[in-house]
Amino acid sequence: MEDITDSPFRSICRRFGADLVVSEFVSSEGLIRDAVKSRSKLAFGEDERPVALQIFGHSVYSMQKAAEMAMEFAPDLLDLNFGCPVRKIVKKGAGAALLKDIPLMLQMTGAVVNAVDLPVTVKTRTGWDAGDQPIVQLAEQLQDRGIAAISIHGRTAVQLYGGQADWSLIGEVRQNPRMHIPVFGNGDVTNPLTAKMRFDQTGVDGILIGRGAIGNPWIFRDIRAYLTRGMIPEQPSFDERLEVLRSHFSRSTALKGEHRGVVEFRKFYSGYFRGMPGLKPYRIRLVKAAGRTEVEGILEEIRKKPPAVQGNLAGDSNPLCGKSPL
Repeated sequence: MEDITDSPFRSICRRFGADLVVSEFVSSEGLIRDAVKSRSKLAFGEDERPVALQIFGHSVYSMQKAAEMAMEFAPDLLDLNFGCPVRKIVKKGAGAALLKDIPLMLQMTGAVVNAVDLPVTVKTRTGWDAGDQPIVQLAEQLQDRGIAAISIHGRTAVQLYGGQADWSLIGEVRQNPRMHIPVFGNGDVTNPLTAKMRFDQTGVDGILIGRGAIGNPWIFRDIRAYLTRGMIPEQPSFDERLEVLRSHFSRSTALKGEHRGVVEFRKFYSGYFRGMPGLKPYRIRLVKAAGRTEVEGILEEIRKKPPAVQGNLAGDSNPLCGKSPL
């Protein structure tokens, strides 16, 4: 979720019901070198609490020092990323690469837990590849090092984000009688029905939503409503989607500056416009737009679309919207 889970995005997710938000992952090496971009990723607003700051790295020293530095920002939790499978991270021995060096992962975890005075959590994957998935034992070992909770993505590192997430091992971890810390599951939860199915199948204490929330912060509201009341709310109107998009864009460019804010926001348009017919030409223009004024002009054109488009959202034809499917 690099360049996605920034402060404006986290704030919007909290607004629509996320119980906890997590920062973009921050390089421990960059942080201890006092890199401006690394430090900027640790900043958050009070409306985001509870918030976890997430760090990654390949050495015990850098992770411990980075953890201590992160405490200056007073987060609610500190999260250790041992699950990122991206090549540029793995080739440095960080992220999911630590699944090939369990002793180092455990040493790193223990050092960070002992260095800070707040809950430390871990996010990882089921294993390195199909033949090496030690997550059930690994979860116990990490628990023994003092972590407060563990989040497990139901894929191996080799899978990256392909194929389908396998939650069976996540369920085994949760059902392990020796586990007494919260176990959270992650992977392919993009709607309330899938969320409930995963809770029912595995008994996990919580679910992490990643890609499913990009341009769709309403997913948190919808899942909460389905789990607590057995119904899915009516989907947001055209006007509401556009209002949230414009607010998100404005906050993003204010935080990052015009050029970076415009470029990094491009990944959100498809999510916000999903299910809206007739807007593909506008999406193409938006991802090519070079400046804030140009983007705002296109969004104003979209706002003036005929009402016929506004009443033709995908959610309007969903038979579960506003009804109980239980």
